[in-house]
Amino acid sequence: MFEMIADILLVAGAIGAGFYCFVLARRLARFNDLEKGVGGAVAVLSAQVDDLTKALETAQTTASASTMSLDDMTDRAETVAKRLELLVASMHDLPEAEAKPAAPETRADTPPEPMFKRHEGQRSGAAS
Repeated sequence: MFEMIADILLVAGAIGAGFYCFVLARRLARFNDLEKGVGGAVAVLSAQVDDLTKALETAQTTASASTMSLDDMTDRAETVAKRLELLVASMHDLPEAEAKPAAPETRADTPPEPMFKRHEGQRSGAAS
């Protein structure tokens, strides 16, 4: 009799374990579902990681090209700045020329316009 009760309990335990495994299998199938479950989320994240990796590689190549271009431009700007400094320094060595007004262009067929000069002693509106 004790053996029969032990067998019944053993069969009940085996059926309970089988039912528990069946429930776990269904939950795991839903968990790994590629459209709704975590499996889908993992697949989407994997695709996003691939896209971000490609974007990062593109950004790195663009940044390195921009860096080289900026280096070239900086070198050219430094060269031009040195030449400008030399030009400005050489202008200080030149004697100062008096500022003379440029002669107006005259045509051969038109008479020259009269030119008026003010003498130093005369000022407009000043009493002598």
